[in-house]
Amino acid sequence: MDSFTEQKRVLVDAILMLERSGIIDFNGHASWRVPGEDRMLINSGASVRSVLTIDDIVMTDFDGNPVDGGAVPPMEFHIHSEIYRRRPDTNAVIHAHPLWSTLFSMTGNPVEPVIMQAAVLGKITQFDEIGSVNTKKLGAELATTLGAHRIAMLKSHGSVIAAGSILEAFVLAVYLEENAQRQYLARNLGAPAVLTPDQIVTIAGNLWKPNLLQKVWDYHAGKLRSA
Repeated sequence: MDSFTEQKRVLVDAILMLERSGIIDFNGHASWRVPGEDRMLINSGASVRSVLTIDDIVMTDFDGNPVDGGAVPPMEFHIHSEIYRRRPDTNAVIHAHPLWSTLFSMTGNPVEPVIMQAAVLGKITQFDEIGSVNTKKLGAELATTLGAHRIAMLKSHGSVIAAGSILEAFVLAVYLEENAQRQYLARNLGAPAVLTPDQIVTIAGNLWKPNLLQKVWDYHAGKLRSA
C-alpha cells in the first residue's frame, strides 16, 4: 500500500459515480495534484471507466511521463497539467463528456443558471477548438480560456472542471449537468427563469459549504455501493 492509496480511492469513486450518472464515459478522466510537486494522479488512458480500480490510477509528471514505470495517462492529460501549471489554487481537474451540457456547446447556446445549485458554477467559458486536447499547445490555450473560472465547455466535446479538491470538482460536474438538463427541458414549456446576480451571490454563499458538498458525494456514493 503506497502513501497515495486514499487519494487513488477517492479518484476511483469520483470517476465511477460520474460514469454511473452519465457524465463520464469511456474516455473521461479525473486527476489530483500531488502537493508541492509537478505530478498528478490520473486514471490511465487504457482504464475501463465503468469498472475502475485503484490499480488504474497512475502517477505522471506534468509532461505525461509515468512515474516508476506505470501505465501511460490519457492522451488529453494536457488538459490537467496545463491547468495545474497556471492555477496554484486548483488541486483537482475533471474532463467529462456529459450529454446535456454538451448539447449547449454544440449549438452555441450558453448554459445559464436556472436551478439553485447552478449559483456555485460561476462563469462558464467556452473553448471553441473542436477535437482532442492532445498537445501542450492546446492544453495551454484551454487553460487560458478557463482563466480563473471553475468550468469550461469544449465545443461539441465536453466539460472541464477545475477545483480545490476532488469533492468540489465532482459536485460541480454534477451540478453543471443537472442544470443543463433542466434548462433544456424547461425550454419546451417556455423561457426558464435565470438566477439574478444578487440571487447567485446569496445562494452560492449558502450552498458552497463542505457539509453540503459532502451530502452530494454521499448520495452518489450510496447509489454506487448499493448497485
